[in-house]
Amino acid sequence: MKIEKLKVRPKRVENLGACIPETAAVLTCWSNNSSDSPSCQQTVQALTDCMRNAKSQKNRSNTVNYHLARLSKYL
Repeated sequence: MKIEKLKVRPKRVENLGACIPETAAVLTCWSNNSSDSPSCQQTVQALTDCMRNAKSQKNRSNTVNYHLARLSKYL
């Protein structure tokens, strides 16, 4: 068995971020008002709370290269 071209597709990440709506709300508020406007304090506080409570995503090591190296002796 011989594989001339081997392509590995990256995983699709569905959840890019837990605080995207809050970030969008803060940026919208800042674009409509100044960045230090008191009317934006509530949205900034909501974003801060969301960032504190968001689960951190652990970086898992990619094992594709390990398996390719392991299986290359069979090709």
